[in-house]
Amino acid sequence: MRRTELSRRRLLAATGSGALTGWAAAGRGHAAPAPGGGPDPRAIPLNDVPLNDGWRYVGAAGADARLPGFDDTGFPEVSLPHTAVPLSWRRWDPADWSDRFVYRRRVTRPADTRGMRVFLDFQGVLTSAGVTVEGTDLPPHVGGYLPFSHEVTDLLEPGGTGLVAVTVDGTWQDVPPGGSPDGPDAIDFLEPAGLTREVALRAVPETFLSDVWAAPADVLDADRRRVEVTCALDAAGPGDLPLRLVARLWDGDTRIAESTREVPADAALATLTLGDLGPVRLWDVVRPALYQVEVVLFVGDAAVHRVARRIGFREARFEADGFHLNGERLRLVGLNRHELFPYTGMAMPPRVQRRDAEFLRHELNCALVRCSHYPQSEAFLDACDEVGLLVFQELPGWHYIGGAAWQDRAVAMAEEMVRRDRSRPSVVLWGTRINESVDSPLHARCERAVKALDPTRQTTGAMNLRTEEEIAGFDHDVFSFNDYQVGPDEHVSLRPPVEGRPYLVSEAVGQFPRFRQHYRRIDDLAVQQRQCVEHALAHAQAAADDRYAGVVGWAAFDYPSRHGTVYEALKWSGVADVFRVPKPGAAIYQAQVDPAVRPVLLPAFHWDFGPGSPAEGPGPDAVICSNCDRLEIYLDDAHHATVHPDRERFGELRHPPSFADLSVPGGTRPELRVDGYVGDRLVVSRRFSGDPAGDTLSLVADDAELVGDGRDATRVVFRVVDAHGAPRPYVSGDVALALTGPGTVVGDRPFPLGDNGGVGAVWVRTASGGGGDIHLTARLAGYPEAAVRIAVTPPAPPPA
Repeated sequence: MRRTELSRRRLLAATGSGALTGWAAAGRGHAAPAPGGGPDPRAIPLNDVPLNDGWRYVGAAGADARLPGFDDTGFPEVSLPHTAVPLSWRRWDPADWSDRFVYRRRVTRPADTRGMRVFLDFQGVLTSAGVTVEGTDLPPHVGGYLPFSHEVTDLLEPGGTGLVAVTVDGTWQDVPPGGSPDGPDAIDFLEPAGLTREVALRAVPETFLSDVWAAPADVLDADRRRVEVTCALDAAGPGDLPLRLVARLWDGDTRIAESTREVPADAALATLTLGDLGPVRLWDVVRPALYQVEVVLFVGDAAVHRVARRIGFREARFEADGFHLNGERLRLVGLNRHELFPYTGMAMPPRVQRRDAEFLRHELNCALVRCSHYPQSEAFLDACDEVGLLVFQELPGWHYIGGAAWQDRAVAMAEEMVRRDRSRPSVVLWGTRINESVDSPLHARCERAVKALDPTRQTTGAMNLRTEEEIAGFDHDVFSFNDYQVGPDEHVSLRPPVEGRPYLVSEAVGQFPRFRQHYRRIDDLAVQQRQCVEHALAHAQAAADDRYAGVVGWAAFDYPSRHGTVYEALKWSGVADVFRVPKPGAAIYQAQVDPAVRPVLLPAFHWDFGPGSPAEGPGPDAVICSNCDRLEIYLDDAHHATVHPDRERFGELRHPPSFADLSVPGGTRPELRVDGYVGDRLVVSRRFSGDPAGDTLSLVADDAELVGDGRDATRVVFRVVDAHGAPRPYVSGDVALALTGPGTVVGDRPFPLGDNGGVGAVWVRTASGGGGDIHLTARLAGYPEAAVRIAVTPPAPPPA
């Protein structure tokens, strides 16, 4: 049988279940002796070869573009992740990527891999991929959000170079979440085609660990606390030497526990237990303590393969009285996230993906993110593990359920999702049901499949119906409801929880009320403030009743869509815009932090008297979000008002908004000062200028240093600010950008600042293989030039 025809025992490797992060994820530099002497297992060579640069993008070409003889020298060289068509930040059209696109790369198999097996690993390709190696077509893969692998041992010679061609199919297909006969406009998000995640060449021994699942158990009981380790083995054929597995638990460089097990030569699965752990630090949202489980496979006395998984010790349970983390009730404040970015679709590098998690946890103070509506980047989830952001991960889907083949694919995707992410401490909830779909036998199939792979976590599925029949037929652990109800006062009014069931509001507010409302920066002040108030009301209502586990607001970021109420093919429902810049609506999230950690004082309005702004100021109900006990307000340094958090309307919200009458006589432009006090102590003071004479153009990069690998990138935000650094809204004109140094601008140039209400962003991506300084300048008529410098360091050499 050809190696490219996968046997039953190689199925786990082919589905990408953990194999992508095998050796590459293992720690280095430890000095633990091998059992019985012999080589240090941590010195096993790392044979993962990243394949993220050097691709030739042929584009929509004929079948001959997949063949070695095709001349690709005239086509552009690109790095991954990459989207197949140019995109702006708006006005996307699925017709632009409804085609097949070819990527080509010459791949060299390391010479020291003779006698080993070699795989091509893909972390994700939208929407399906046909891989050709030296003219040999491999089985096609469908689905864009999960990893897959192809064994290419017999197609690439050790030390030899071969042509890998990937045909990316971006047409509308019978693949979750797609397949509806109504086409791409039938789902609420767009899916631009491309090689949207990373690719690597992986070499492993003839018998190797194709998956490792490390599951902490009884974590709150010091006497019974342990880690159950399940290992999947893949063998090319029967071996003559005995197999042995050694599992170790590490806290940095300290080995905490070790377990050894002899394994039959034909074993497909084996389990080990790491016990007698002693005291460990629990993983939680404030102190996300991480440990590493390492498994080493010995064939005879030789350590041949090593896989590591990062874990955290935590107990997470949704109960009828709310969510409990490590035995303590935690009120969940969260947001939904789409992994869609301007200019690149879903093709952003790890640094950019990670920043979303950091932003959600540390700037928006979220405890939970829902990965709507598909499994998201491993880089994003790595950051969730590290910053303490809980994850509700769900299988791809939106409303539509297709036929038998479609449903088989959905079940397989649910299984792949669980295999990939079940060792992560951040993941606390599996979505085993198609978002907002009607009851279907598919959901029971997905539930059984997921529970078989991971009985330790609870399951759910976001509903938008709550009839008695729907509730009775809901066979998952946690009832999640997308709640867009409107009360008699035309404000958000959450429905009561389902009695006796763990209950989570999985969406709320959105384009409130009832999806008719945009929240754009170009909208007037009252609309922008309303978004803030509605999110505050939703969280306050849930906080007043312990039966709610919490609320996951819709949504973190604006996102491209052509479904429902859209403007320029964007849904403007995010509390931050598509560039990840907070809107006034985000202020209520930004304020939900202990003032001892960070005092916050953020108006949900702009202090501005220019075109588009009210001449009389924000008016009688100006919203200020803060974590202070009281606010003292001054106009031109004369005391104007004292205000306190509105606990009457927002009672149980940790830090309710305050409301102030900031009406001023028309034609005046006073300076606003707000002082925030905790007790009698002044902890924060902010000024806002009414006079535009001191306005400047601001240019700020998220990162001061990047790696020159051709793919690392950082966001650069530009906007006009007043003399005190406060954003000035409704500024128009084109921002011209110029870059020198080892990098490129990813984004629209020039950028029409007025089209996004006075703020925009691009990303700066490094060039491959070098270092130096990137200088980016921005010009806007009427303002001094702004500039930013980003240092680029050469990439580290590959591990020996």
